[in-house]
Amino acid sequence: MLLPICLTIVTAFAQEEPRPPENTVCPVMGQKVNEKSSTVVINGRTYRICCAPCGGKLEKDPDKYLDPDGSVKKEKKGKK
Repeated sequence: MLLPICLTIVTAFAQEEPRPPENTVCPVMGQKVNEKSSTVVINGRTYRICCAPCGGKLEKDPDKYLDPDGSVKKEKKGKK
């Protein structure tokens, strides 16, 4: 009787795999990043970052560095 209840609870808390990183610049510093760069997951999406302190800044205030659609603000500035 407990097994179905436990499975229901585990399923309810199971999360989808985060989306893979697509960014080419660090959301915080704007430095180029690549497939070997560190990553951080924000709202179910993975972002590459140039260094660990940038990960903390991005986690603390994602709206400062990301647009509502999840794109990196600094990438748009660099493409103009």
